[in-house]
Amino acid sequence: MSFLFSYENLKNDSEIISYVKAANDVLGAIGYTEHGMAHAVKTGTDASMILETLGYSERECELAKIAGLLHDTGNMVNRTDHAQSGAFLAFELLRARNFPVDEVIAVTTAIGHHDEKTAAPVTPLAAALILADKSDVRTTRVRNKRTVYTDIHDRVNYAVFGSRIEVKKEEKLIILTLNIDTLICPVMEYFEIFLDRMVLCKKSAAFLDCDFELIINDTRLL
Repeated sequence: MSFLFSYENLKNDSEIISYVKAANDVLGAIGYTEHGMAHAVKTGTDASMILETLGYSERECELAKIAGLLHDTGNMVNRTDHAQSGAFLAFELLRARNFPVDEVIAVTTAIGHHDEKTAAPVTPLAAALILADKSDVRTTRVRNKRTVYTDIHDRVNYAVFGSRIEVKKEEKLIILTLNIDTLICPVMEYFEIFLDRMVLCKKSAAFLDCDFELIINDTRLL
């Protein structure tokens, strides 16, 4: 595959960087956690790792990185329905760069199905993107420490000082392991805001013919 169609080329594309930044700025203005390049790169890297470990092709793994890079750009339009607007934006960006039609379809389908309000693991790429996106909970996503004790989303993220998603291929198991400082946030608050996401992760793992486990502070909860 030509470098023209590579993830690294897109990650360094000034237009794409501008859209990721604009989306992150919009979410910052309305009080959401970090959704910039750090989240985009981590989501794509983890989605790619999931597919690679399960034996998918090198190109499918690279498309997972591309989907992760672009998945939240729709937030620059509006937080509401950002998966759909982001999918259309990705469609235009990839077609403008002459990506093969089947790859445009794969990436836009995954992005269009990643938000929990309308999400569905309709393809392996979509399933991997969902798992990676919903698993990115960490202290460094909190923009303003002053909101930790007034905003439950910031508090939950800030309390997570260790987060890891791993795949055990032989056991057909995808595991999200979190370490939470319960002096900042009780474990129940994590479920208060993330239960729907964890159910979606379970469905996405099942689409990939795997079980999903959630381990918090060395205790298996799902």
